[in-house]
Formats: sequence, structure tokens, C-alpha cells
Amino acid sequence: MENVTIPTLYPVRQQLPKGETLDIDQTLDAEWGRLGLAEAVRGKRIALGFGSRGIASIDVIARKLVALVKDSGGQPFVVPAMGSHGGGTPAGQIEVLDGLGISEATVGCPIHATMEVVNTGITSVGMPAFLDKNVAEADGLIISNRTKVHTDFRGPHESGLLKMLAIGLGKETGARTIHQQGTVGLRDYMPVVAKHLLGSINFVAGFGVVEDGYHTVAQLEGFTADTVVEGDQRLLLRSRELMPSLPVDDIDVLIIDEMGKNISGAGMDTNIIGRWMVEGEPEPESPRIKRIAILDLTPESHGNATTYGLADFMSRKLFDKIDFPITMKNMFTSGFLLRCRMPLVFDSDEETIKATLFDAFRSDPSQIRDARVVRIKNTLALDKLWVSANIAAELNGREAVTVSEEAASLAFAAGALV
Repeated sequence: MENVTIPTLYPVRQQLPKGETLDIDQTLDAEWGRLGLAEAVRGKRIALGFGSRGIASIDVIARKLVALVKDSGGQPFVVPAMGSHGGGTPAGQIEVLDGLGISEATVGCPIHATMEVVNTGITSVGMPAFLDKNVAEADGLIISNRTKVHTDFRGPHESGLLKMLAIGLGKETGARTIHQQGTVGLRDYMPVVAKHLLGSINFVAGFGVVEDGYHTVAQLEGFTADTVVEGDQRLLLRSRELMPSLPVDDIDVLIIDEMGKNISGAGMDTNIIGRWMVEGEPEPESPRIKRIAILDLTPESHGNATTYGLADFMSRKLFDKIDFPITMKNMFTSGFLLRCRMPLVFDSDEETIKATLFDAFRSDPSQIRDARVVRIKNTLALDKLWVSANIAAELNGREAVTVSEEAASLAFAAGALV
């Protein structure tokens, strides 16, 4: 690859969908009062479920909800609501929460983690509904989760409060039971399981979070058992409105600096890169990206590089950070094994990028100089990116996009992108 020249890139800023700035504490105080939750938790042991996603301000939300339960006379404890994540062990799931700023010290209450579940009964679709044993033994449940477009399917309920109930709090057993039915399980059976659980436990409240394109909280709303189904569906529509995207649809090579579970459940948001790789599901029509190179894994992922197979090429730096037992457990539970195929691994960032460019134009390497290249930090941070000269020219003059006139060639130190 020594003869491959990486095209010069130009910094670009794009304005993303933006919501109004919220004061988290004030919003939760208002929702708590509106729903009359003080009476619902007084004198009761209340489980508070939080997942593995890097949701904006989730540590602030967790701390405030614990305080509200305490101030209302309840006895709160936190439970991990993350299916098989964290290696499918209690210690691993506590570690994931800690990486998100949720610990006994930060939120001020115990964390009870278990992989044991109870079977709350058979649902109308013939599927059992499993529930975290600690939650089943509590007097009530409060959860908080981000509602967003899912990375595997389309339906009236995707990622959100219902999914946390059915899959997150079903632990590995519940997650596997639903995932083994593929997208049918996620789209059609998951909401049924969640609704069954709503009728089987004392569901106190669910607090749905919608983020804007800048990964900030744009909406935070509380729901009780009789409003959470409609609310989860409504917040999903709002999430679609605020979802960011790449500024162009046709890309030869996409360079992604990092992937991670704190960025997306799939490590890379499939809606951004235009790849689902789910057997039986058609691929998105856009964006159309020929090759993807991924260079690093976030520390918050704790070695979980699930769905690395969405990329074509990977740096050794990323490969060496993968905890394969944790990653394999998550991937195998999902059942979407097309995403588990290993990209080609190259020793440095520079070699990885050059190999990606060469492969995109293998039949005529002379076309590399005109390659349409985009570089992003990750699929969650799309306000600042870098593009090749041909894409820069296409974006010049476009509303809500600013293209720098000064080129910024990629710089490497010992092969590592800097």
C-alpha cells in the first residue's frame, strides 16, 4: 500500500437537528409532581433500572431519580437493565454502570446486580416473559432509557422504554429468548413481552429520553403504566425528527476514528453508515458507502466491540482492545451473526486507511486520487467531520454547512492517526 496516497481532506461543520436546552433536575421535579409519584413510592423498596448506553446526562438523571425516591420516603436501589451486556455477569454489568457514572457512591444507594430471572408467565404470542429477580422481589420499578431509532429493524417500538423492560430487564435469558426470533422477535414480540410485564409488576414510572443531533437531552418525559406504551411510540417519532446524518449519500471510503457501546448499541449506528447486515432484512437505500475503516474502541466499551463486522477494515489498535468472550456473548445473544465476520486487520491506522482506499478502487487504483472520502470521530459526533475536495466542492454554499478553505491532510505518528 506504500503507493497509495490518501486524498487531502477539508474540515466541515454542519448544523444538526437541535432541541431546546433542558434543566434535568427541574424537569424531573416537574414530571415527578405531575405524575404524583411520591405517594407511589412512599415506604416501598423501589428498583431503578439503567442500561449500558452512553445516554446524555444519564448519571445526572440516575442521581436525581434516586434522590426523588428517597425524598418521597422510598428505599431505592439500582439494577442493571442491559440484557447480556457486561459479559453477562453481575460484576461486569456493575462495571458498565460505573463507566457511565452510576455507582453506589455517585447515586447514593445500593446496586443489586444479578443474572437470575423469574418467569412471569407466557405471553399472548407463546413467549415467556422473564424479569430480573431483584426487580421481581421489589415493591416497584422505575426505569429510564433513551428512545431512538433502532439499529436492526423498523417498527412502532424500537429502542426505548419497552425494549428496556422486555430485553434489558430480561437479562441474558430474556434477551436471548427474544433475539433468537430475529427481527420478528424484536419488532413483533418484544412489545408484547413488555406489555405483559407492565401487567405483572408494579411499574411505577418510565422516564424516556430523546437526544438531539448534538447528543444532548432534547426531551425528558415521565410515563406511568397506562401511558408508557403510547409515550414510547411518540418519543420514537420525535427521535426520528432529531436524528443526524452524514452530509452526503455517496461515499467511497468512510473513516471512523472510534466505535463503542457508549456510542451505539451496535458500536456504530447502522442508520448513519447505511449498513444493517441482518439476515432477511433489506439494506438501507442510503447512504451508499463502498468501504468502511474503523480505527479504535472507546474505553467505555470495556472491550465489547460488538458488530465490528459492519466495517471492512480494522486497525490493530482496535483489535488488541477487544475482549472476545464479552464481545462474543453479546453477538451470539443478538443472533445477527453476519455482523460478527472479522474485518481485515492492519498494523497501523495509516495502513488500514490505505488498504481501504486501495480495495475500493482495486480495479483501477488511479481513481484513488478522486475518491470520495469522509472521516468522522464516531457515528454520534457528526457536527465536525472531514471530507475530500470533491465532496467539499459539493457542500460549498449548502445551507447549514460550513466548509473550511484550508485543507487538512491526515497526519500520522508511527502509523497512528493524530
